[in-house]
Amino acid sequence: MEITVDGETDEDTARVIATAVAEHLGQPVEIVDPGGDRVAADEEEWNGGGDIVTEREQNLRDQIEEIVSGGPERGHEKLENLGKAFVRDRLDLLFDEITYEDGTFARFSDDDELPADGLLTGVGEIDGREVFFTANDYSVKAGSLGQMGVEKEIRLSERAAEAGAPIVRLIDSTGARLNADEREQGDTHMDRYRGGKMFYNQCLHSGQIPQIGVLYGPDIAGSAYTPVFCDFLIMVEDISGMAIASPRIVEAMTGEAVDMEELGGPDVHATQSGSADLVVPDEESAVAAVKALLSYLPQKYDAPNPTREPKPPVKNPKGLDAVIPEEPNAAYDVHEVIDRVVDRDSWFETKPRFAPEIVTGFARMGGRPVGIVANQPEHVSGAIFPDSAEKAAEFVWICDAYEIPLVYLCDTPGFMVGSKVEREGILQRGRKFIYATSNAQVPKFCVITRKAYGAGIYAMCGPAFGADATLALPSAEISVMGPDAAVHALFGGQLEDMEGETREAFIESAKEQFDDFVDLRAQAAKMQVDELLPAGDLREQLLARLSAFRNKRRDDPDRHHGTILF
Repeated sequence: MEITVDGETDEDTARVIATAVAEHLGQPVEIVDPGGDRVAADEEEWNGGGDIVTEREQNLRDQIEEIVSGGPERGHEKLENLGKAFVRDRLDLLFDEITYEDGTFARFSDDDELPADGLLTGVGEIDGREVFFTANDYSVKAGSLGQMGVEKEIRLSERAAEAGAPIVRLIDSTGARLNADEREQGDTHMDRYRGGKMFYNQCLHSGQIPQIGVLYGPDIAGSAYTPVFCDFLIMVEDISGMAIASPRIVEAMTGEAVDMEELGGPDVHATQSGSADLVVPDEESAVAAVKALLSYLPQKYDAPNPTREPKPPVKNPKGLDAVIPEEPNAAYDVHEVIDRVVDRDSWFETKPRFAPEIVTGFARMGGRPVGIVANQPEHVSGAIFPDSAEKAAEFVWICDAYEIPLVYLCDTPGFMVGSKVEREGILQRGRKFIYATSNAQVPKFCVITRKAYGAGIYAMCGPAFGADATLALPSAEISVMGPDAAVHALFGGQLEDMEGETREAFIESAKEQFDDFVDLRAQAAKMQVDELLPAGDLREQLLARLSAFRNKRRDDPDRHHGTILF
């Protein structure tokens, strides 16, 4: 209904009039001026409430309400028995607000048991940032992927890349939904625009936008590539798992009897495969981990990294030198170094249970994100093994993709030797670490805290590997190899003819000569390091250098890409 008012009427006054008349007449009201132009409408019309909603609109709202309630009652009972949250409760835990969803009516029919085709997609807000999401609804056919669910995933990922925003995937799926009904008979998820396109997009978007996966259930077969193609994967203890085939298929094909926990549970992927970046005890902890990760990552690869208010370290930076033992092989925990260098409460370790001889993680220094790669002398003296080489290479490559500066804390006897590691590919996998370090174009700084022997210093961003500064502490030793190895390499033949005290005396004398050879002040005099500095000054030196290189220029390589894959 339109009401014309003569003379000048401001919008607020017109809206009050419209609302009062609408309430009296029980229908929407618009105020227009003598020329027919709209001035205002009643508040109820804007809010879509009250008696203004038509029967047609109400029917649609009722259908939407039924769809968003999820799958049938038996599906919700299964969730409850497994101790898992309903997908919408899960989204409410993570997002401050859901901005919108797409594909609510996917696979809709009057007798449908596949609301939204078991996959929710949309955009929400986390700490003021827009984040795209996909989330399996386990109450619908155990979260299995149907044709329209796959279509929703594909559209969501492509739109996220176009919008330049992160994707969080809440994965709770048993895999592809095969032969669910006549509408999906014969679907193999293999054609050009179906299942395979999901993984194709994940590969193309890698390094363009952050992709974080949270795994809440057993994910089997090809769909298990969804979590492993994410930049970061969080697994929830007791309820999650992933494997290329189910225990039943494994037994049928190989004769091996194994349960899901042994085959691909969180412990397997946290300690042996290295596929899980973090294992958390419950869904609330998964939410906290996602938010923490996002706090270090940009919206897209070339966007500014998020910052926080700078904080002092949790431990006194001036006490750093006392942490590092005099003896090159004595153990200490590198976290004691990290605690004296990075901002308080900012350390976020990735893959903490996998290849612990090297430590990787995010932190903030002066409020800005940095990536830390550190040898761990507390574990096998910080030697680099095949698994730790691959772990570090992947982390370096992710930091470079999202322009997060790198700080290397070097204290390693080098790459591990022996027939076992050779069979495990120490050279093949070690080259990935060196390759990633060599090609990373972010600001990167090498700190030699103690020993830097052999090719270990290559991987740990030594002077020849593009470091914007190589800093050495007074405890540092730089050499082609450690003293024991050097003595046996140089004097092995002579030692074979010696015994007892004579042999021991000779070894000690040779080691003293070695100490003269690796005298750090002499090396600093020849500019083998950029700066030899007191350990207590390390944090302020790093802060100053990170600031100086904050606008470091990247160069486009004169080739398509290197030949060394990750």
